[in-house]
Amino acid sequence: MIIKEQPSGLTLFVEMQGSIVPQILSKIAGFTVFSSAIMALDTRLVFIPHVSLTAMSVFGIALSLFLGFRNNAAYDRWWEGRKLWGGIIADVRNLAKTCEIFVPDIKDRKDILDVVVAFAHFHRGMLRGVDASKDAANWIGVANAATLAGKSNSTDGALRVISEQIRHLHAQGAINDFGQISIGKIITSLGLHQAGCERIATTPLPFVYSLLVRRTTYLYCLLLPFALLEVAGPLLPFFVAVVAYVFFGLQAVTNELEHPFRMVKNGLPLDAMCRVVEISVSEATDREPPPALSATNHVLS
Repeated sequence: MIIKEQPSGLTLFVEMQGSIVPQILSKIAGFTVFSSAIMALDTRLVFIPHVSLTAMSVFGIALSLFLGFRNNAAYDRWWEGRKLWGGIIADVRNLAKTCEIFVPDIKDRKDILDVVVAFAHFHRGMLRGVDASKDAANWIGVANAATLAGKSNSTDGALRVISEQIRHLHAQGAINDFGQISIGKIITSLGLHQAGCERIATTPLPFVYSLLVRRTTYLYCLLLPFALLEVAGPLLPFFVAVVAYVFFGLQAVTNELEHPFRMVKNGLPLDAMCRVVEISVSEATDREPPPALSATNHVLS
């Protein structure tokens, strides 16, 4: 996720970090060259049929509505992902406070909360498709991390380990009935947040809708030069380039926001949020917390 102040003045037009221009530059250049060729043919060689500007305006409005709807749907996914991870952080902190009340032995509290940190790392690894075993091993040991990593769903496996720990402590009389119920509710909430993230990660926006928007965008940019031949004059390539930037830019932004957990510049900072979990657990168990992650070149991963 990009952490940076909004640019102003001339910087606004030359700022490239976080911009989608590098991703769509080839498309902008292609349609600029295409519109220049159409203009040259029409003015120097042969008359080219013109398209009604009114018809293209109606076409453009319809395309804008499609793009706007898809952009809103993608942002909703991004924001829901952030809320779900915020809920995970809140649940971890609530679990630490609940354990402080109902689990008197500091070692038992550490055993429970350390697995919660492993849960966060395995969840991050599953969402990003990376191996988080090493980060989890720093909290629960290499052997335990390898055991969880070998499960089909290591994140859910971590929650089951916590459930077993609570059951054993309750059987030994180390946790009373109310404490067991209270901790059980938090574990259930963690599972719900995990399932919500998995739903977003495994259910993209309908492909047929994305395909329709992409095809319509290309058709619009191909027909636009024929509608602007009379009104734009020598500025035709410039106007086509601007329109291509807007429409293909929205499309590129939507593609990133649609997958909020991927390792992209506009993705959610899962590494930083896992570090927040580590800090919360360290402070709750009287250990030196690791430093919070900071943005590198204005990008927080």
